[in-house]
Amino acid sequence: MTATSRSPWVLHYDGSSCNGCDIEVLACLTPVYDAERLGVINTGDPKQADIFLVTGSVNEQSKGVVRRLYDMMPEPKAVVAVGICACSGGVFRDCYNVQGGVDTVIPVDVYVPGCAARPESIIDGIIRGAAVLEEKRARMRDVKCSVSKS
Repeated sequence: MTATSRSPWVLHYDGSSCNGCDIEVLACLTPVYDAERLGVINTGDPKQADIFLVTGSVNEQSKGVVRRLYDMMPEPKAVVAVGICACSGGVFRDCYNVQGGVDTVIPVDVYVPGCAARPESIIDGIIRGAAVLEEKRARMRDVKCSVSKS
């Protein structure tokens, strides 16, 4: 089974940003880049999402929302931080209310740097996230098999 053999459902959330990366995420869905040809499905429902795609830095107001969305997603799940703000806080990291990157609140599996991140890089990050997701699924299957053999 390849990383893209199961369609990854992606939940996109903007923590706090200039919206440059959000525009590039939307560009990934246009016919020019067409992420859906790779099986990527955009969803607004965290209970159906496999990959949590976060743009923007995390501030005091958004950290609870990021955590709740992450907790609502079923296991296994992968997190992709898109843009330098999501990776480290970016130009906003020294602001009084900015916590930093997404990894200050939830574990991140894939980092996609850039300001703004290019659509090709975002799609590559989603595909890498799908590969991480498949690894996590395989580990869960291995654990279930070893428990059932006991």
